[in-house]
Amino acid sequence: MAKLLLAAWLQPFGDEAFYAQEARHPAWAYSDLPGLTAWLAWLGTAVGGPSIFAVRLPFVLLGSLLPWLAWRIAHRWFGEAAAWQAAWLVLLMPLGGAMGVLALPDVPMLVAALLCLDAFAALLARAGWPAFVQLALALAMGALTHYRFALVVLAGAAGLLAVREGRALLRHPGLWLALAAGAAAWWPVLAWNLANQGAGVDFQFVQRHPWQPQAAGLWWLPVQALVVTPPLLLLLLATLAAAWRRRGGDEPAWPLLLGLGAVAVPGYFLLGFFADGERVSFHWPLAGWLALCTAAPVLLSRWRPWARRVVYGFAAAGLCALLAYLAVLATPAGRAWLAAGPAYADNLSGWNEVARAVRGDLAAMPPGTLLVADNFMLGAQLSLALGSEVRVLEHPLNAKHGRAVQLQQWGLLERGESLQSGAPVLLVVEDTARPLRARLDGYRELCTLAGVLPSPRVLNVDQGRKRFLRFGLASPAALADARADAEADGGVPAHAACVLPALAWVDSPQPGEAIAGELRVEGWALKSGAGLARVEVLLDGEVVAQANHGLPRPDVADYWGLPASDGDAFGFTAEVPLGGREPGRAWLGLRLHATDGGVEDWPAMPVELR
Repeated sequence: MAKLLLAAWLQPFGDEAFYAQEARHPAWAYSDLPGLTAWLAWLGTAVGGPSIFAVRLPFVLLGSLLPWLAWRIAHRWFGEAAAWQAAWLVLLMPLGGAMGVLALPDVPMLVAALLCLDAFAALLARAGWPAFVQLALALAMGALTHYRFALVVLAGAAGLLAVREGRALLRHPGLWLALAAGAAAWWPVLAWNLANQGAGVDFQFVQRHPWQPQAAGLWWLPVQALVVTPPLLLLLLATLAAAWRRRGGDEPAWPLLLGLGAVAVPGYFLLGFFADGERVSFHWPLAGWLALCTAAPVLLSRWRPWARRVVYGFAAAGLCALLAYLAVLATPAGRAWLAAGPAYADNLSGWNEVARAVRGDLAAMPPGTLLVADNFMLGAQLSLALGSEVRVLEHPLNAKHGRAVQLQQWGLLERGESLQSGAPVLLVVEDTARPLRARLDGYRELCTLAGVLPSPRVLNVDQGRKRFLRFGLASPAALADARADAEADGGVPAHAACVLPALAWVDSPQPGEAIAGELRVEGWALKSGAGLARVEVLLDGEVVAQANHGLPRPDVADYWGLPASDGDAFGFTAEVPLGGREPGRAWLGLRLHATDGGVEDWPAMPVELR
């Protein structure tokens, strides 16, 4: 029930929205993944309508199978009591218990992995055709889910070859037929890569990985201890060690788990020193941990009662903590509370708010206005929310996440023709999708594409942790007339270069700093192409001071490479008396007034008032 509620309440994860977009373009494979994840998303929306809950529903149901598959495997090997303990371990492991809340390819891939293990367990006892058919279907399911299933296949092969009975299966035609069926399921993704110069393989195995030693791999064990919980991690590592000790015995379960676990656990640990460290990867070894759960009850039964209670208690607490964290993320108040710290989940925040703002913008613009997003993730989120396709600009995120080729194939990649066509366009930019140091170059690229930019309408979500800029683009002639009117009123010259969105920074105080008596604010703010008329200081959204703006900051001009026409008078200071204000957290922000009449609120940061 908790998973169903979270699946209904949580905002769409960025990748989920793209899988839902893929579901509207049926295919055997896509630039990022084979087709099964998108097919499941299509199934959910076909049954439940175009909502994120419907997209997630098949994944919730599949995720609920994981404890039962662990029960089935453990029951084959170790009996009824061990089977129930294995199921509880999988259910209480935080990642195992929460699996399926989000519509991610890991869900069907883990189901496929445990189905393969169950088929192996059956075949090692008796080589029957039902088990071979199950193995074939599981291998095909995994191959249609993710490139990463190739490592699961490697782990399974290592496990099978480690068992005497497994090596004997190599003489049975059923095994080769099952392997052939599983191999055939790789054909769609192979064909896609052959038709697209290997773009998918290049992204998954080359571009996203540095393939050189990196110290970040040392974080693998602490991170796994956090997501598995320390006592359960200790139990599972002890299970792997027991598999090593019992590899030569009469029970085939142990050498099978040894071969499988050696690839899925230590193998991923070693891979962490060379593989992708920028994206989330803590879930990669989960198939190995779930497999080890099927034998862990054998060891756990020999531990003291208090130690068994510690394992189950910590796992249950970890699962409750993860579900509680997701519940906090599911509420606007919870996300706003998390905005002050590192636990804020950028990828699960801001999408509903920007969709509402865009609906309002489109309602106020002429019929037929073209909607353009600046990156694939924002485009997919708006597409899911609005029920129509959204064109997307070229953006570093598109290539970083392996989606650029797919957008090109769908004909959704926008290179600027529509922006300068003279037809009305609503351009939506996820400002926080770029690091601050890259934003000015991003704004310049927008100017190159659009020719001219009006003042943006700014949407700061959760104090600006997610920030969106919305530009209503009219024809260049109409915008030139508007700027001429601004010049006549004493604003920006009509002949000025393209006016870019504002940038700012608060040098002092630091985020979270304790302030007493009087708040002194120092920093810089600029708006290339127009300049700023004034800078106001905000506390909790209320204007509390007007800054002394226009102080020399040649370092800022040098850092951003600004033209001489922009000058270097970007510094500001402000004094804010704090008398009469309640102590506690307050949000310090800036409101930037441009000479062309535009007003932009800069993201706020927390300070502690004493």
